[in-house]
Amino acid sequence: MNYENLFKPIKIRGLELKNRVVFPAMGSGFLKNGHVTDQFIDYHVARALGGCALNITEAAAVHAPSAPRDFLMRICDDECNPGLKKFTDAIHKAGGKACVQLWQGGVAAAAGDPEAMCIVPSETNLGGRIVSGATVETIKEVVEAFGEAAKRAVDTGFDCVEFHAAHGYSPHSFLSPAINKRKDEYGGSLENRARYSLECIAAIRKNIPDDMPLLMRIVAQDDYLEDGLTIEDIIEFCKMAKEAGVDVLDVSRGNAHSAGIKYEVPSIDLPRGFNVDNAARIKEETGMVTIAVGRINSPDQAEEIIARGKADMVVIGRGQIADPEFCNKAYAGDADKIIRCIACNQGCVDRFMSPGNLAISCLRNPSVGREKEYALKKTDNPKKVLVAGGGMAGLEAAITLKQRGHNPIVVEESNHLGGQFLLAGLAPRKEEMRNAAISRGKQAQDMGIDIRLNTRATTTLLETVNPDVVIVATGGEPAKLNIPGANLPHVVNSFDVLEGKVIPTGNVIVIGGGLVGLEVAEYLAEKDKNNRITVLEMMDEAGKELGVFRKICVMENMHMAGIQTMVNTKCKEIKENSVEVEKDGEVKELACDYVVTAVGTVSKDYKELKQYCEAKKIPYYVIGDALKARKAIDAIAEAAEVARSI
Repeated sequence: MNYENLFKPIKIRGLELKNRVVFPAMGSGFLKNGHVTDQFIDYHVARALGGCALNITEAAAVHAPSAPRDFLMRICDDECNPGLKKFTDAIHKAGGKACVQLWQGGVAAAAGDPEAMCIVPSETNLGGRIVSGATVETIKEVVEAFGEAAKRAVDTGFDCVEFHAAHGYSPHSFLSPAINKRKDEYGGSLENRARYSLECIAAIRKNIPDDMPLLMRIVAQDDYLEDGLTIEDIIEFCKMAKEAGVDVLDVSRGNAHSAGIKYEVPSIDLPRGFNVDNAARIKEETGMVTIAVGRINSPDQAEEIIARGKADMVVIGRGQIADPEFCNKAYAGDADKIIRCIACNQGCVDRFMSPGNLAISCLRNPSVGREKEYALKKTDNPKKVLVAGGGMAGLEAAITLKQRGHNPIVVEESNHLGGQFLLAGLAPRKEEMRNAAISRGKQAQDMGIDIRLNTRATTTLLETVNPDVVIVATGGEPAKLNIPGANLPHVVNSFDVLEGKVIPTGNVIVIGGGLVGLEVAEYLAEKDKNNRITVLEMMDEAGKELGVFRKICVMENMHMAGIQTMVNTKCKEIKENSVEVEKDGEVKELACDYVVTAVGTVSKDYKELKQYCEAKKIPYYVIGDALKARKAIDAIAEAAEVARSI
């Protein structure tokens, strides 16, 4: 496909961008005390070298008293300047343009650092701590800080700046009637609620050159907030912002005050391009240059958005985290070689929001944040490497080995590649995961890797192949439930259900409320609306291992499907027509027609391979679920590391 619209230059004031692709502001964990590091620069430069037109830094705190420590970027004092200048120089050298996102985080800043000043429009309960609404003096102080930060952006070589007025941060909070309950000139009417943002815009515009574009990130509407902003309110506000000097609207969605946060980093559960029509309406009614945001992960999709006039540019964020060469591959006509983001959220947001705010990674790209360290080096000593298992870990290892000049041979005992990733893609809303597994297998085949399906790794095979190295990536299998009745004929495991080997109907009990248990419950509810499904979980909540964004979506869909969950519930025995459980010290029986077990995964036995390799003194590595059942992101990361070490 010819992506002529996607790769058409665009000029905004004095800035010309070589194409319509934007790498947006996203937290990385690659900073040190809020300052730029070489790791942060390498991460961004990889995307600029990959063909992206505009790189936006992650949110940069403009106001020192409310800047969270060790959390996000800072542009609130001159100590930041050398690092920022080094960043812009590197982006320019890589052929890209640089933008800094100017940010005052409101409740999010205080949540990231309890000692940071919390700037909110009205009295707010912050985890039991009552925070007063900002004084007019504080508002004026922050407005001035936005202006000073804009001047620093100019001094350090940025090509444009973005004012963050979305996601529940202080400008959005002042703008939203659901949050702003003030009675003074900063509350009440839309004009008053917009005053703080408009003053910030004026301060920014005053401190940047006339030919420098000013972008503004907005939400299309308030989700899950009673009496919140409508898209009509946003359109009126954007018209005011245009008069104040904003050139470009970066149309996002979500807020930190409600379940609407799920839209900030949308998971695989939300449709691709779910927010594009909002951007199109805002573009049409304001006449402004507009950027579309929200699960845009393929060049075909991006081209259509721009060709149809729905937006002038597109944000491809996680798509470029998954594959920094996204733009180059699309431009060269190699879209099939793009490693697609599947919005699993495991590396890009779940890690970042975990205790300690770990640096981001990516299930599909283990080199994120390690761009220099993980640059592929050709081997001087090509080896024949047998990879036992054609799941995602095995494929990652084989592809990396092939790229380095080794000779991998993949043996897979089933008739397909992709392993459990392919199976997981059969669950509701996860077709992209299945497509990713299929695509990765095809990429391996197109590279000429020797792939042998319906072939089990045995000692006989090893003797025939005579490999120099063996990688054991044989994966896992369903853990067995060890209670009376677990072997009755109406008891089946989640793998067999998702593969369609058996379709339980009627009154179905799913034992295990982890991700797989919840997904198989949804799968059965989708198959037959008359099914009555109950999920039993020993722990105090279902889906405990899910990240916050995916969990909101999954639990909402469970509710809509009418699936019941029972937590703190221990299964004692399975009988012919019931399951005996203990909950809160009470034993009772739950009627059922089928029981589905989803109690985890255990490693497949690879003793034969281990003994052979040790006897023959063949180096071997065990990766992924073969070593220990975990998430796919861990398995793929292990594969990447091992393949680089051989």
